[in-house]
Amino acid sequence: MKQDLLTFKDWSSEALTDLLALAAKIKAAPEQHNQVLAGKSIAALFEKPSLRTRVSFDIGINKLGGHMVYLDSQAGKLAGREDAKDTAANLACWADAIVARVYSHDTLVQFSQAAKVPVINALCDLYHPCQAVADYLTLQETYGSLDKLTLAYVGDGNNVTHSLLIVGAILGVNVVSVTPEGYEVDQSIFELSQKIAQKTGAKITQSSDVNAAKGANVLYADTWLSMGDETPLEDIKRIFDPYKVDEAMMALTGAEYVMHCQPAHRDLEISGDLIDSDKSLLMQQAENRMHGQNAILVTLLT
Repeated sequence: MKQDLLTFKDWSSEALTDLLALAAKIKAAPEQHNQVLAGKSIAALFEKPSLRTRVSFDIGINKLGGHMVYLDSQAGKLAGREDAKDTAANLACWADAIVARVYSHDTLVQFSQAAKVPVINALCDLYHPCQAVADYLTLQETYGSLDKLTLAYVGDGNNVTHSLLIVGAILGVNVVSVTPEGYEVDQSIFELSQKIAQKTGAKITQSSDVNAAKGANVLYADTWLSMGDETPLEDIKRIFDPYKVDEAMMALTGAEYVMHCQPAHRDLEISGDLIDSDKSLLMQQAENRMHGQNAILVTLLT
């Protein structure tokens, strides 16, 4: 029976721990996995442009011995050209899996229902599971263990935040979401994360006060300007400036490291000097996108 990855909300802590272990194993010994996907082709359909997601999937699949076919959906949304379920059903006739970076989570649901091959969420409006795998792999490498860690996300509650909350809750990592009022995470996802955390011992909290990030091991920033958002920059800065992750916030919270899923706007949501400092985990996260995604592909396709 095929298995998709649309979110991680139904995964067990054991399955996610195994996934991180596999990612670390592939990263440490790539030559032992260079034929795992030999003879397999992956269709990658992108409604939204990308640097890290596209390149990391393409090169990663190649390193596993597979082949990726990139489709940019004619540089626009799927809607209007062909029903999503028909697109997925057709791709499944030829491809061994579908990687999709889309505007709407509903598109992925339709893909999942119509395709006979695994569907992997490479980003949608609600979740970014591949990013979360890379992030928690990075934390595990940095600290040696995820036990008793606290991650504070500071900024706009979004798809990245949602996946950090869900995966953190499953893995037993404390996660605090610090966002301006009116920019909170989806409350149904937050409540789900809290429910999961009750089983694992994690603490999942939210606040509009940056002081809630005090005691965090790591601060996590993300763009204030989502792709396609036409809100004037001055309006964005007026709301989000108190949430800028910089040296002052690192000192306030006592955090040891900073993370950002990128693309990062230097000296807007995060200090440029902080990005370039020894406290930055940004490039380690970026590299781990490939290793985490490779582990997902191997898990779902072999």
